[in-house]
Amino acid sequence: MTTPWGEYELNRFPEDPRDQLRAWDAADEYLLRHLEDTGVDLSGAVVALGDRWGALTTVLAARGTGSVTQISESFLGQEATRANLARAGVPVDSVTLLSTHDAPPGRVDVLLVRVPKSLALLEDQLHRLAPAVHAGTVVVGTGMVKDIHTSTLKLFEKLLGPTKTSLAEKKARLIFCEPDPELVRPVNPWPLTYSLEMGIGPASGLAVVNYAGVFCADRLDIGTRFLLQHMPTRTGPDRVVDLGCGNGIVGTAAALANPEASVVFTDESHQAIASARATFRLCAGAAREGDAEFRVGDGLSGFPPGTADLVLNNPPFHTHQATTDRTSTRMFTDAREALREGGELWVVGNRHLGYHLKLQRLFGNSELVASDPKFVVLRAVKR
Repeated sequence: MTTPWGEYELNRFPEDPRDQLRAWDAADEYLLRHLEDTGVDLSGAVVALGDRWGALTTVLAARGTGSVTQISESFLGQEATRANLARAGVPVDSVTLLSTHDAPPGRVDVLLVRVPKSLALLEDQLHRLAPAVHAGTVVVGTGMVKDIHTSTLKLFEKLLGPTKTSLAEKKARLIFCEPDPELVRPVNPWPLTYSLEMGIGPASGLAVVNYAGVFCADRLDIGTRFLLQHMPTRTGPDRVVDLGCGNGIVGTAAALANPEASVVFTDESHQAIASARATFRLCAGAAREGDAEFRVGDGLSGFPPGTADLVLNNPPFHTHQATTDRTSTRMFTDAREALREGGELWVVGNRHLGYHLKLQRLFGNSELVASDPKFVVLRAVKR
């Protein structure tokens, strides 16, 4: 990536030489040029919110600004940041890497915002950071034109102060906000809790907790609903994995259906793990807390091989706005490694994605459990 302060080699995580997707885009470049062209004072407390793969964090830290803090909801994004900092010769411990659930800095002098796909996530994070923003804080948002809407600007206005946008360059745009310390903000509506309808197996009538940014945060997505309607019936002391757990309702339903089961909830999103933890606690109660483990990480990396009896998975077919089947392939491969002999992987997905072919190739078998015009539930056994 070429910047006013030099060129930087940046990669996504996990690194894959076949991956042609860059770790930055025109929105990152536009923002960095703006900081240089306007002479923004970067000697104070600088926060990069939603910096997807660490491009902004790496360049600013390498430039030698004041204190740099990155706030990210993505485990993969922060692993990419660590690797990119090391590549640039910047000590990782010179930068503060926070999740969206860590306490934010007490003071922010420059707030740089990569506009996320989720407006709800932006709302939640601006609520959390607003108390640290003062009248002199420089607030600049950036994103591709397709991601910045009137609702985005209204959110900055409502939570921080008067807001305007730049002209577009290379399909990217900047957002300029002047903080108003006298602004009266509404209450942060996140996390959101709602109750499920009946007729969806062991999850019927349960309450679900969703933190901002979790997929389908205000309703149950139809793929998950279809899987819940066709969950495996099992007994005994199973070790169950809810892989890519989202709000955790699938793993919670499995735990409630089998009182002897223990469940591992895993996701790369800090928001998802917080949702799963809250959902399980609300639905299963304190008596079952010892039966649940919550892991934020890269799929099942580091999971003891051959120790799972059942893996439940509703894989995404996009990652950070890029449509790809690499995530599902890695999830299926990880699941096979994690399962015991005779252990089962249950997957729900859109019919057209052809997951049965991947499972047949990896496991040597794939059984159609249920289907409707849009979704299939598949079962593969490790042999």
